[in-house]
Amino acid sequence: MLPKYIDIHSHVNFKAFDEDRDKAIRRALDSGTWVINVGTQIETSKKAVEMANQHEEGVYAIVGLHPIHTGASYHDEKELGEGGKEFTSRGEIFNKESYRELLKDKKVVGIGECGLDYYRMDLESIEKQKLAFIGQIELANEFNKPLMLHIRNSINKEGPSAYKDALEILKQYAKVKGDVHFFAGNWVDAKGFLDFGFTLSFTGVITFTHDYDEVIRNTPLDMILSETDSPYVAPVPHRGRRNEPSYVKEVAKRIGLIKKIPEDEVFVALIANARRVFGI
Repeated sequence: MLPKYIDIHSHVNFKAFDEDRDKAIRRALDSGTWVINVGTQIETSKKAVEMANQHEEGVYAIVGLHPIHTGASYHDEKELGEGGKEFTSRGEIFNKESYRELLKDKKVVGIGECGLDYYRMDLESIEKQKLAFIGQIELANEFNKPLMLHIRNSINKEGPSAYKDALEILKQYAKVKGDVHFFAGNWVDAKGFLDFGFTLSFTGVITFTHDYDEVIRNTPLDMILSETDSPYVAPVPHRGRRNEPSYVKEVAKRIGLIKKIPEDEVFVALIANARRVFGI
């Protein structure tokens, strides 16, 4: 039986859910919501696969190395807990064989979140990020799996565009398509990825800002996906609380309002889009 909603990018595999992980997944499934948990490094990727295999249907995994974890990075206790600071201080070197083993699992539906993050960038970091990104694209090509992209621009608006650089790398190396998670670019950025065949996914941010209304209005309905990015950016009316997959329905509703399309039509399209992109 198909779900009513789908959260294509969640992190119930993070430490933020240690106390009620199973309950959060159960709340999602009971509300008719399927969940894809996304890895950010080897341990959170393994956890996503483990969780997916605890459920016959409705819970899936994506595995990969987040660009900020290719080098020294901000330590997020919601992600890694109070320990692990030594890990983030040195970063993870992308090991293709380790992720290749995880990709053999039938519940793994994509690779990521991978890409480029220029938010706290330096030249050495950018080069490490690009090497890890290319390695993951090559692995996606090998397994014919979609990519889950993380792309974030610099605080300095005059700096290089992570969206432009990521698209150039994809055009050079990628034989597969995928999704641009938590899209936060402008319409020019969006059109570049849409023309290349990538979908765009949106989070609860769209329920409390109009910054992305133009992009959502202009993007064809069959190229949009819904996500929470739990435990972050809970949508209205849950803003200020820890986010979780069952809240994705608020994102889906908002997409319908922005595009002036009936809710039921949007819900059906979002499920169809996710099943097409991730083969589920």
